[in-house]
Amino acid sequence: MSAPTVETTDIAEIFTQAGAVGFLHAAEIGVVDGPEVSVRADEPVVLASVFKILVLTAYVRAVESGALDPVGRTTVTSRYRIGGVGTAGFSDDVEASWRDLALNMMSMSDNAATDVIYHRVGAEAVRQVITDLGLEGTHLVGCCEELFDSVIADLGGSPGSDLDELLAGATPEQIWSLGVLEPARTSASTPREVTTLLNALWTDTAAPAAASAAAREIMAQQIWPHRLSSGFPSEVKIAAKTGTVPAWRNEAGVVTYPDGRQYAVAVFTRADSLAERLPAVDASIGRAACVAVEHIRSLTL
Repeated sequence: MSAPTVETTDIAEIFTQAGAVGFLHAAEIGVVDGPEVSVRADEPVVLASVFKILVLTAYVRAVESGALDPVGRTTVTSRYRIGGVGTAGFSDDVEASWRDLALNMMSMSDNAATDVIYHRVGAEAVRQVITDLGLEGTHLVGCCEELFDSVIADLGGSPGSDLDELLAGATPEQIWSLGVLEPARTSASTPREVTTLLNALWTDTAAPAAASAAAREIMAQQIWPHRLSSGFPSEVKIAAKTGTVPAWRNEAGVVTYPDGRQYAVAVFTRADSLAERLPAVDASIGRAACVAVEHIRSLTL
């Protein structure tokens, strides 16, 4: 096995200095056998909300096929009211169009919107995306509902238990032992397979051209600036999705430079701490991504 490149070593050190282990893959969109940057890129990682890119792909496929009317309306009920941003944190039932729920799912990571869409398109449609793209290292345990149910079960709760109360009373040892923190026990993938998914969406091979374009437009409206976006200047456009569970902070997306060249980047971090706020780890995602992309550009400009 060859020694790690200087770039790989530098990137790994960025994560280490932030107090985390990092997993990264970066490659130029649409370029076969081109230069790439890989840091633990084939190791399993916890997807957290990055799995919503798969749900989005199934959603735009359903719209394109005519199986789902994007302007049709549905109601997000108390079943999905689990706290957090968007409709998940609303006090009352809310009616919205499917396309607005898809926007909420990706722009602010609305868990309720995600689950309503997931249940409408169906688990099989989401699994079909994984199969069609040959993502053999990617598996889902379900949607957000299943993820939260697993946490409740791991903490000794029962159906209907208040998740926030259980988490508030949990010891650090209990949190570290949660299944949602272990790739083998939760929705997981690898950084390389996530960039494969992104490349497919950006080359119209994950879905028909109009559907893929719709997915890209939605992903470009994400509102969170503290991870991937923090590493790049404002003239670089970013379309991406974050993911967060205790200790894991992730983001995967496509960065577009002013010259039109685009790069898929998937960054996953496992922190040494369970602290709710870890700004150094968040920032390391953007720093590492920028170093990786700039290295690729230096080899091909």
